[in-house]
Amino acid sequence: MYRHILVPTDGSELAQKGVNHALALAKGLGSKVTIITATEPFPIMYGDAWVPNPEDYDRFADENRKAASELLERIRTEAAKLGVQADIEYIPDQNAASAIIDAAQRLICDLIVMSSHGRRGIKRTLLGSQTSEVLGHSSIPVLVVR
Repeated sequence: MYRHILVPTDGSELAQKGVNHALALAKGLGSKVTIITATEPFPIMYGDAWVPNPEDYDRFADENRKAASELLERIRTEAAKLGVQADIEYIPDQNAASAIIDAAQRLICDLIVMSSHGRRGIKRTLLGSQTSEVLGHSSIPVLVVR
């Protein structure tokens, strides 16, 4: 049914619920998974606030790369223990929802499994929802875990 499942994560406890569900599903179906994490671009401040220098950009990129590598390797190890083939990919400097949709298409995935807080109304509007954005723009089926 599903041969290649995309599993986005930000390393949070909530995201881990989606990861766990995706790995169990992949094991049951004999599917391959690709686990991704994305980081936003360096925050730019305007006005009289702090002005970053090149070292700040480099440090930001290095810290994000290191954290992503540790997170993705940990999950790849979890997948291996379950006997699930897992590739990993870090996507820097991109909005999470865009990174997820782009990766799913580029990697020819046939399912995206991700988690959601399930917020509604004004909380969802104020806090935003990467899951809602993926649901609204993905041409690939999305399984949402709560």
